Amino acid sequence: MTMNAILSNFSRLSLKAPTLARTIYTNKPLAFKFTPVLLAEPLKKKKRLDPAVVKAREERKKRKLEKQIRRLEKNARKLKPIEECEPPFEVLDTIQSRKRNLAALSTEILERRALLQKKWCHHKREEHLRDMQMLDRMSYSQQRALDELRKESEELYQEAIQFDFHLMPFTSQGPVETPPIENYNSPDGDYQDVSKKW
Repeated sequence: MTMNAILSNFSRLSLKAPTLARTIYTNKPLAFKFTPVLLAEPLKKKKRLDPAVVKAREERKKRKLEKQIRRLEKNARKLKPIEECEPPFEVLDTIQSRKRNLAALSTEILERRALLQKKWCHHKREEHLRDMQMLDRMSYSQQRALDELRKESEELYQEAIQFDFHLMPFTSQGPVETPPIENYNSPDGDYQDVSKKW
């Protein structure tokens, strides 16, 4: 068998199964071996680009991103209008026309108000101190009583420090899992959602 015949047989084989091998080599006569399948494409020749073109592309991308950021910031500033919080124009007009003309306060009234405010602050401070002292006395008395109880009996002490769930009775009934009642007339009427979609 000549080399041409072998190569023609190989070309027919590669046409039937092109992914079997890329190259073929021999180390002994008539002992053909295949290399592993190589599926990578040959590298493309790199095109040399003009630096001005590359810089122009980067500038275009940068401008496009800045434009998108500006658009997002512009839309972010707009808040969703709340119609319930905006009074009608008629009310705004009447508010502007109904301004009071307050008389200037005399120095005696201003001094009297300042003294009243000082007295009020002093009174609230004293009240707060009395409340704190009372709470301290109560907690000290409670701790002293618990210490005395512990000296008498450890079992009674353990019972005394347990939380009493019956001290503040609380009952709660959660929602029931039942199907909706057909043709049920709600006592509160029907609810229609008229809020605007944004």
